Amino acid sequence: QVQLVESGGGLVQAGGSLRLSCAASGRTFSSYAMGWFRQAPGKEREFVAYISWSGSNTYYADSVKGRFTISRDNAKNTVFLQMNSLKTEDTAVYYCAAVARLRVEVREKEYDYWGQGTQVTVSS
Repeated sequence: QVQLVESGGGLVQAGGSLRLSCAASGRTFSSYAMGWFRQAPGKEREFVAYISWSGSNTYYADSVKGRFTISRDNAKNTVFLQMNSLKTEDTAVYYCAAVARLRVEVREKEYDYWGQGTQVTVSS
């Protein structure tokens, strides 16, 4: 079992930055790859970023590539999402999720554990 708790969301102006954190419980955190997803009002949840269990492999949605950075600290059971140059269209609830896969996974149905989400609002 892995329990995930996101934090770091908030209100920021366009062009600003936020850093989301996802704290995991359970001793098997380092064996899971991690992903960040987001869901904007009235839209389906979408993939944002992925990081392998070791942190050596990352993958991003085209919409955030070059602006967002995913990272992890296995010693602290935490995964991060650094978000720079934020746009109003980045406004959403952001979720972290864990998946027991050895390859890049963007399909939310394949993820095994989910956090409760944290709201990110970008104002113009």
